[in-house]
Amino acid sequence: MTAVAETRTVPEEDRLRADLYNFLGLLLARPPQQIVLEQTAALTGDGSALGQAVMSLAKVAKQTKPAGVEREFNKLFIGLGRGELLPYASYYLTGFLNEKPLAALRQDMAARGMTRAETVYEPEDNIASLMEMMGALIIGRFGAPADLHDQKQFFNKHVGPWVGHFFSDLEGAKTSVFYASVAHVGRVFMEIEAEGFRMSVQ
Repeated sequence: MTAVAETRTVPEEDRLRADLYNFLGLLLARPPQQIVLEQTAALTGDGSALGQAVMSLAKVAKQTKPAGVEREFNKLFIGLGRGELLPYASYYLTGFLNEKPLAALRQDMAARGMTRAETVYEPEDNIASLMEMMGALIIGRFGAPADLHDQKQFFNKHVGPWVGHFFSDLEGAKTSVFYASVAHVGRVFMEIEAEGFRMSVQ
């Protein structure tokens, strides 16, 4: 109940930002089921770069089947031994898994009252979890909504330094079809977020 009450104090623009972070987190955490594909196919956009990217994703989602996107997800992120991509901050920033970026993230998560769900076994610095964390900070899922300064600090420390590279890699991955469109949305959104934080005075 507290989280719901606090969410009401969040401006509409920030709720929309949080929704997009959470949407990306959902698509990157696991292969989307039919209902998620249908919801994605129903999305609309406008003439902006982000709006065009969303409309392109919707078109691809209309042609995508759960079995096909599951195969694509597995090839990209799981594979035999490992997938085509390793979607972790530690890997992108150091070349190795479970390194200092993960330890720093865990410290900042603890300071904000965030903990990994018991049903999640991936290291916390994976892209899906970081998208969900940003969404949670914006709307206040772990307490009061984070102010712009705190959002900016978290983004610049844990997301910004590597997320553009990751989404570019995902967009160009050889087995990426549905996820190329997801990556396009993510890349454009992250560019908007980075510029917004850069221009903020907080």
